[in-house]
Amino acid sequence: QLHLTMSEKNELTKSLEMVQKELEEKESEVKREISEYKDRLLQAEKDHQVALTEANRKNEVEIEACQDKVSLLEHFISSQKLEIEHLKSNKEELNNSLKEANQALGELLKIKVR
Repeated sequence: QLHLTMSEKNELTKSLEMVQKELEEKESEVKREISEYKDRLLQAEKDHQVALTEANRKNEVEIEACQDKVSLLEHFISSQKLEIEHLKSNKEELNNSLKEANQALGELLKIKVR
């Protein structure tokens, strides 16, 4: 009976050791996988940060280009407004000159008719 119990104890001990070894191997594998996932996550975060930085840089360049275009358009509009004012002034002067010329012509015609 003692021999049988000792034998069972030895088998259970071996079985326990095997289970412990399997658990240790599984734990080691899980730790390795966790480490791999952490590395992949870090790399993905780095890649994301690089992409984000690049996108921000491109956006800043585009914004700057748009601001330059807006500035050029504002300058163009301002010069066009000045040109319009100048043309209005010239038109008014020409209208006044035309009125004076018509009046002079009218007077000359009156003189000629007499």
